[in-house]
Amino acid sequence: MSSPYQNLLAKVNEIHDLEKASGLLMWDREVIMPKAGNTIRVQQITTLRRLIHQMSTSDEMGEQIEAAAAELADAPYDSDEASLIRYLRDQFAEARKLPPEFVIRVSTISGQANPVWVQARAENDFASFRPWLEQIVALGQEMAELYGYEDEKYDPLLDKFEKGMKTAEVRAIFNAQKEATRPLLQAIQERGKLVDDAILHQPYDIDQQKAFAHFIAPKVGYDFSRGFLGTAVHPFASSFSRYDARITTRWYPNFINPSLFGTLHESGHAIYEQGTHPALARTPLARGTSSGIHESQSRMMENVVGRSWGFWQAYFPVLQEHFPAQLGHVDAHDFYRAVNKVQPSFIRVEADELTYNMHIILRFELEQALINGDLAVADLPAAWNDKMRELLGVVPPDDRQGVLQDIHWSRPGFGYFPTYALGNLYAAQLYEAAVAQQPAIAEEMAQGQVTSLLAWLGEHIHQHGRKFTPAELVQRATGRALSHEAFVRYVTNKFSSIYEL
Repeated sequence: MSSPYQNLLAKVNEIHDLEKASGLLMWDREVIMPKAGNTIRVQQITTLRRLIHQMSTSDEMGEQIEAAAAELADAPYDSDEASLIRYLRDQFAEARKLPPEFVIRVSTISGQANPVWVQARAENDFASFRPWLEQIVALGQEMAELYGYEDEKYDPLLDKFEKGMKTAEVRAIFNAQKEATRPLLQAIQERGKLVDDAILHQPYDIDQQKAFAHFIAPKVGYDFSRGFLGTAVHPFASSFSRYDARITTRWYPNFINPSLFGTLHESGHAIYEQGTHPALARTPLARGTSSGIHESQSRMMENVVGRSWGFWQAYFPVLQEHFPAQLGHVDAHDFYRAVNKVQPSFIRVEADELTYNMHIILRFELEQALINGDLAVADLPAAWNDKMRELLGVVPPDDRQGVLQDIHWSRPGFGYFPTYALGNLYAAQLYEAAVAQQPAIAEEMAQGQVTSLLAWLGEHIHQHGRKFTPAELVQRATGRALSHEAFVRYVTNKFSSIYEL
């Protein structure tokens, strides 16, 4: 006879498989599905989401969770079993707050809104997307009310992506980071040595970009035997198991950065998923613990590793072989400085490390205003441009490079954006702790190697999946709670050197 925990695990495995089937349908829609297939695809995904929600919120599921919890009441806190029960209890309580009708409505509206956003972005046509965004904002507001909150309406939406973190906490850490880095940005703009990045804006053959992407991703730890590189309007990573974690990027014929750093960024996400412990397979624990911790891994590979001097000392000669006409005459250090140029820009995913978080603060503040009902969707483009002027000193020339640039508002993804900047802060703190514990990491990084860094991340972050909350994981790995201080030290040291301050 099966034990209560074994019965629960069988149900969890079944739900997990349905979730991955839904995820595969979504990946296919973004990467290779013909446009004409969207209407039926939305119906297929909605059916799966309805079934997943029914199974996850049934009385039977609640009873199975509690029966397994009673059986394993004495299990160690760190054990896979205790961790899974904690996670399931929390998710069960949250999921029960959303009526099935609402779940279906979210899936249907977001599925229909996504292709509208794709076209609106391509055609610089906010007016066509506006009615869909109004529905999505309304869904976000309704979701916040259904989940409930004690302090701020944005709290439950943020909690979906960064468990346990409150809006006020994020606001405080963002404000502290903004004030601490403002003098550095001003110094760079006023007296820093000029950096020329014209070499990045040349004709770059897309087939050669693809070839280099396939070369460089394994150098940071991505395993192509368990992965795939595709093309998408907005780069993303998808994981169906630790043995199938896929990445996408986009290719610009006259700018090498998007494909290059997009590949490194998404590789960081996939490496995390590929590194989860095999014992967690077919359970919700076999994923990154939060969006912020996930972003820490992608931003670490994109920036801490991928924009480091040691990295380009090692791999710039290979890049030159792919693009001899463009880069054959270029010095490696000039390329390193070019990819680290600090300059306020319009596009978030192309922003430098120092100004990137300002793009996130902008979205964080606008999302709160939308969810609180203080900002109408009709006024969003103007509010966006005002925030860009205030935070970055630039104004996008059109909505395609402004309010329409991100995919996240084509679905109820409110609460996700802050995790990008949190990821930068987590990455700096994790890397600083890793070097302190294993000095060989810095020595290897100076040679463009990441073997010891990946081993440290695998031990302290990747293998645990979702067993611990982000706060618990960071405390265990670094010995302290998340702070902006390591990030400030990192960017100050790096850019003071690059700009000879």
